[in-house]
Amino acid sequence: MSHPHRPRRGSIAYSPRVRARSEIPRVRAWPLSKETKLLGFAGYKAGMTHIIMKDEVPNSLTSGMEISVPVTIMEAPVMKVAAIRVYKNTTYGATAVAEAWTTELDKELNRALTVPKKHDLPAALAKIEQLIKDGVAKDLRVIMYTLPEKVTGIPKKKPEIMENNIGGNDVKARFEYAKTLLGKTVGVGEVFKNGDIIDLLAITTGKGLQGPVKRWGIQLQKAKHSRAGSVREIGTLGPWHPSHVSWRVPQLGQTGYHQRTEFNKRIMQIGKDGKTVTPDGGFLNYGIIGNDYIIIKGSVPGPAKRLVRMRPAIRPKKQVQAPAPEITYISLESKQG
Repeated sequence: MSHPHRPRRGSIAYSPRVRARSEIPRVRAWPLSKETKLLGFAGYKAGMTHIIMKDEVPNSLTSGMEISVPVTIMEAPVMKVAAIRVYKNTTYGATAVAEAWTTELDKELNRALTVPKKHDLPAALAKIEQLIKDGVAKDLRVIMYTLPEKVTGIPKKKPEIMENNIGGNDVKARFEYAKTLLGKTVGVGEVFKNGDIIDLLAITTGKGLQGPVKRWGIQLQKAKHSRAGSVREIGTLGPWHPSHVSWRVPQLGQTGYHQRTEFNKRIMQIGKDGKTVTPDGGFLNYGIIGNDYIIIKGSVPGPAKRLVRMRPAIRPKKQVQAPAPEITYISLESKQG
């Protein structure tokens, strides 16, 4: 409960804290971009290590010196563009009006959705082009999916399907660019580069049903409190009148497995051969990275093997950083012990 002499225990900004509906994060907003290019990609969290890099912050006490930085390494195999989808504006928000699916779909996609057997691609593209010409189509996205056989650390067969935006102000130019991607594979190096500031979206590690001490950070009851039940329960559910328990009262419930967004994470390095950054014995609970990899400064939400979506930073910081950090050492010490 709130008190005039201290802040409340735990933020209620994310209430209700319920389990995420899907393990594939949902991107609700995209940054504005003048350049016509793909704005989203996805990878799999492998684990953490540390690097030695040159500190390029001008006013830092260690500026120009080598410093140790904790990093997260993710495997980012290629993704495939399955379809183009256009939207129109209505009083209820954006509504999809047309789709154009490629005829070169992988058979594994049937595990995730019912693939249309008969789809006239030229007619669908012509319809989209007419909608753009008539001014009906106001937004355009591409539907992409992962290729499970490319992922080395996760034994899975079902691909993840997601919708990614394309930057640019002209819908027609975005459509022409999307047509060049339709049915083709895209690598992370075609979307991001070293030094980029991005946002990460992922589902956090699930902890199941937890009490209010762990879930909200309330204090344990002291020795002189009336502890009829447990020292880890709340002191009161609220007043007698009104006889209603407020949702603001910290109670037990689901902890973890929530969608969270980490803003302004820096890409330290993007590479082709993941084995060069895999520790001795492989990453704990993941194994060896055999595809493209991406090194992120700091931590990433979720456990190992969790899907992480990436987008350009939607609210980047004002200070300008160096385009690419100067890394001198990547720790490959075993994480097994």
